[in-house]
Amino acid sequence: MTTTDRVEREFAEQHMHTILARLAGPAALPRADQVDAVHAVLQPASRVLVVQATGWGKSAVYWAATHAIRSTGAGPTLVVSPLLALMRDQVSAAERAGLKAATVNSTNIDDWDEVFQRLDDDAIDVLLVSPERLGNPRFAARLGALLARVGLIVIDEAHCISDWGFDFRPDYQRLARALLSTPTASVLATTATANERVTLDIGKQLGAGTVTFRGTLARTSLTLSVVPGLSPLQRYAWIADALEQLPGSGIVYVLTVAEAERLTAFLRSCGHAVDAYSGQTDADTRLKVEDRLRHNEVKAVVATSALGMGYDKPDLGFCVHVGSPSTPVAYYQQVGRAGRAVAHAEGVLLPSDADERIWDYFATASIPDPQTAAKVLQSLGGDARSLIEIEADTGVRRGRLEALLKILAVEGVVDKDGSAWQATGVPYVHDTAKWTALAQVRQQEAGIMRQYANGAGCLMAYLQTALDDPSPAPCGRCSVCTGQLPFPGLMPSQDKLIAARNFLRGMDVDIEPRKRWPAGVGRKGTIRGFDAGRAVAFADDPGWVVELQTLRLALGDVPPDLLTGALATLGRWAKTWPARPVSVVPLPAPDMTANRVLAEHIARKGRLPLHDVFSWRGGPAPDNTASTPVVAHLESAILLPGDAELPNGPVLLVTSTVRTRWAATVAAALLREQGASQVLVLALHLQP
Repeated sequence: MTTTDRVEREFAEQHMHTILARLAGPAALPRADQVDAVHAVLQPASRVLVVQATGWGKSAVYWAATHAIRSTGAGPTLVVSPLLALMRDQVSAAERAGLKAATVNSTNIDDWDEVFQRLDDDAIDVLLVSPERLGNPRFAARLGALLARVGLIVIDEAHCISDWGFDFRPDYQRLARALLSTPTASVLATTATANERVTLDIGKQLGAGTVTFRGTLARTSLTLSVVPGLSPLQRYAWIADALEQLPGSGIVYVLTVAEAERLTAFLRSCGHAVDAYSGQTDADTRLKVEDRLRHNEVKAVVATSALGMGYDKPDLGFCVHVGSPSTPVAYYQQVGRAGRAVAHAEGVLLPSDADERIWDYFATASIPDPQTAAKVLQSLGGDARSLIEIEADTGVRRGRLEALLKILAVEGVVDKDGSAWQATGVPYVHDTAKWTALAQVRQQEAGIMRQYANGAGCLMAYLQTALDDPSPAPCGRCSVCTGQLPFPGLMPSQDKLIAARNFLRGMDVDIEPRKRWPAGVGRKGTIRGFDAGRAVAFADDPGWVVELQTLRLALGDVPPDLLTGALATLGRWAKTWPARPVSVVPLPAPDMTANRVLAEHIARKGRLPLHDVFSWRGGPAPDNTASTPVVAHLESAILLPGDAELPNGPVLLVTSTVRTRWAATVAAALLREQGASQVLVLALHLQP
């Protein structure tokens, strides 16, 4: 080591010591590779990648580097962070480290001018931004001047910029590309969840001179377990039992928003202090839930992956997964929230037979289809069009359309101006080899999680191997190594099973009425259709798993328990009705057998007249498409004779299954047009 190198390393070590003392106390000592990483970042226009386990201290590296850079008179650090929760924690951590920090994101737009003025006054050491800011004209207009001033750019959770990452985000990659163009600032990318393929891809994006620091991903404080073979109902009961003994407070991860809300409601009914957290939780509530968990005011937060990257609670005692993420990287990222600053934490997976169906959806959601891309570009033509207009014109469903437009924007093929999208004139070239390889990788990763759930060897070593850890080794602590499971073991208590079944079968499932007709159909404007709706079960409802499977396969037969459940749902719902229905009408469908069975049962038990007045013409409505073609088909398929006799008053429209709600909406509109004063919809199963 030359004298210059030694002096530079001592400079890096001095600032690392300063930051650690502020964050963790004067006795805290830096790791050698932390100092090496800071030293590397401090080189002119450097490109550095740090891949280290959660809790290793990656944020301390960029706070120390910022502290050092600012001490030389250089500009502030710009941190790109993918989650609001993570940004809030990082602002707090930066301030504890003695740095002046601010953020620009979608929740503090009114503060932007003040933040920009502080930047102009050189009164901010760290600015944190979300990846979506590049699409905002106010921020984009300032980006050039900002990049000319910053001394360091940090891309946190850098696996998000890789096509191969488990949480690839087009907006994130787009912003990263813009930031990497700066010729003067150093760039530091950090992640805890990158296998070799993702690491190489990030390094390629950073540039040929990238210096990579990669360490072991093993977590000695974390005990991993898999509890196999539980039914959906048993998993609910298992968690209710386990929360009585799991250490500290923690996170219960689920795969869907509906599951988060449903499981939270059940656990609360058992007396547990829990909160729900998902992508549909508003920003203020998210902040409150995060704080309640951080201060141990709840035993657990039942969350989707929305609560994951960077959430800072070092003493988190457990992570339980109800259903498995589709990749080992995603699973490691989530379970790694636990055990960062405690001697012992539990990471438990309760796998589900339904997992792979959910995996299949998410595996294809972000992969563009060239025919669909061509259809979208043809729809745009030379005009700017809104998302709703493109959806109506192409028939591509909203979620997939938004994902495709973001990818096309990254490729420079489309651009967004306000709320409208327009083609740029750049042709879309579909990289078949790349997207095919990505689909194959995701299939392989799903296979790895399948083997993990089956206990194919030491669980920690299995994750290390899957993430290309340089030194995988048996942990000696997991359920495979020891043969032991955390309480309550392989089977929950009988009282919790009964409680789960009764609770889930007593839940009310609302069916939200549609508000407006889509463009391009016969009816226009505000919908006058059904007023309210209820369903017995929603999605993969744990309380009705066997009955819903029978309903799907029985071709017209309705399980007796579901018929009983329908009457119970009506009994609870009837307490809120302004008037009792005067007629029961089966919803029209290509095969109305199950609908008629349900209608006849309700009419008989409720002593109401049955009016089987609808008929269906032609085939089923198109599936997995936008609203316009669905409604256009239904308008021609659903027939209600003009002379159909219906009593005056409210009508109960019943069906075995509801998914898009459009069939019920069109049928209800016909009933209202023929004189029904109100239409209520009852379904056995509301599908997502």
